Amino acid sequence: MAQTKHDVIILGGGLAGLSLALQLRQRFADIDVLVLERRAHPVPEAAHKVGESTVEIGAHYFDTVLGLGAHLRDKQLKKFGFRFFFSEGRHDIDQVTEVGASRFLSTPAYQLDRGIFENFLGEEATRRGIRFVDQSVVRDVQLNSTVMSNRSRPVATSTTTVTPSSEALHLVSWQQAGTTHTAQARWVVDASGRAGLLKRKLDLAVANNHDVNAIWFRIQDRIKLDDWSVRPDWQRRCDPQARWLSTNHLCGAGYWAWLIPLASGSHSVGIVADEKLHPLDTINTFDKAMQWFEKFQPRLFDALDGKRHLLQDFAFFRHFSYGCKQNFSAERWALTGEAGLFLDPFYSPGSDFIAISNTYICELIARDRAGQPLQAHTHLFEQLYQSFYENTLSLYVDQYPLFGDPEVMPVKVIWDYAYYWGVLAQLYFQNRLADLAALSRLRDELALCQKLNKAVQELLRAWAPHSRGRNACVMHDHAALPWFADLNRALSIELDDAGFQARIKKSTRQLRALAHETLQRAREDAPRIEATTLLALIGEPPIEFEAMLFAKVP
Repeated sequence: MAQTKHDVIILGGGLAGLSLALQLRQRFADIDVLVLERRAHPVPEAAHKVGESTVEIGAHYFDTVLGLGAHLRDKQLKKFGFRFFFSEGRHDIDQVTEVGASRFLSTPAYQLDRGIFENFLGEEATRRGIRFVDQSVVRDVQLNSTVMSNRSRPVATSTTTVTPSSEALHLVSWQQAGTTHTAQARWVVDASGRAGLLKRKLDLAVANNHDVNAIWFRIQDRIKLDDWSVRPDWQRRCDPQARWLSTNHLCGAGYWAWLIPLASGSHSVGIVADEKLHPLDTINTFDKAMQWFEKFQPRLFDALDGKRHLLQDFAFFRHFSYGCKQNFSAERWALTGEAGLFLDPFYSPGSDFIAISNTYICELIARDRAGQPLQAHTHLFEQLYQSFYENTLSLYVDQYPLFGDPEVMPVKVIWDYAYYWGVLAQLYFQNRLADLAALSRLRDELALCQKLNKAVQELLRAWAPHSRGRNACVMHDHAALPWFADLNRALSIELDDAGFQARIKKSTRQLRALAHETLQRAREDAPRIEATTLLALIGEPPIEFEAMLFAKVP
């Protein structure tokens, strides 16, 4: 078969690869994209991957940026936010602290059945003129016609001067149905997931200090958490009575268990646990997981025990979190999705980071197509992407021991949301991720927000050992915090440059005030807690924001 030439070859046709292909095609009507996918399509609707709970950035990416809103609304499930129950060892879920919203907030998110969604993405890619080749196994990649080798080819770093010839193309070979094919491309993007084709060949893997494992499985039935209590007062807490549409977290010290509904009618169930407190070998089979549920989350055990025959699949990942030395290169290659880095399923950042990395890749390809140099922008995009990774990672490292604390954890959730909606989500929703001039003008505010986030995460870790951990029968209602609901609503309001700057500056003041109130709350339990760095960052706390946290439970 004759060798073909393409503008971009994407290695992997899962969530990251197909969404990138659609984004490229949407931006450049004449671009030639080839997607190579190992699996056969259509994939099973609910038997190959864990369900994906999107949050606002990822949802906005799929819904608005890629224009897939009709599919999401018609074929997927609208998510009823995050919900947390501090229910370790309890059958009476209506008698423990609940954290979540009593109603849908303004900015939508979705529960994605990955089988249904990826089948749709594959069909949509073909419909838009993208060459999508399934059942294709990539055998070799040569960058700029030089075979990659850890011994013979150094990794291009952000400080390397790279001046590839405008005619130097990458070469990819793959097998399909026993036949070897080759193609050339100006750009190669690795979206192969944890296979990490370029990552392994270029020795880009970076370990981190987040030693956490996950198991998950699917049950071919709904798990209606709303039916776990018949108490009228508990039922009335939410309108609609649709807790089952939330990403439900059943929390305990060192772990959380998830419940995620899927549009196919199945329910995704998982455990994510700190290895030091709940070793993987205690939960790494379905039978072990059920024994674990019986001890730590008995109400969920009760719901699952009669559905054992409906088990569809079971999988686990050991030490799933990792970083990456480099994701974007001026040599015209890039990594996206789990082929690059992965944080943690808590807060569901996976689709967010796909949206961010794909956006940067599109910007670099746009510059290249316009004949503009890549080196400076590649370096800056890499710095930004790594800073997003590092700041998000701080939400998880050494935090799992406090996940079961019904006093500290609700405060953490409020802070983490406020930082996410007030800073990172603002950059994405307002299309400022790659606006280097706007980011430069707000350099001081953005740097302060990052420092505040890291200092507050340290405070939470220090506070937890002193917390009283009172697990009262109350609901901390996110919808009842006006500033919080307004922050969510404001995401969808388009801003001009002046409005964007004002929004980030307001977020900075808001985070300073929230950090101050969080410190005051922590000092009620631990008066001598050290917070010199945090106090210096807070300065004189703004007085325009008062009582940002939930009222303290007596």
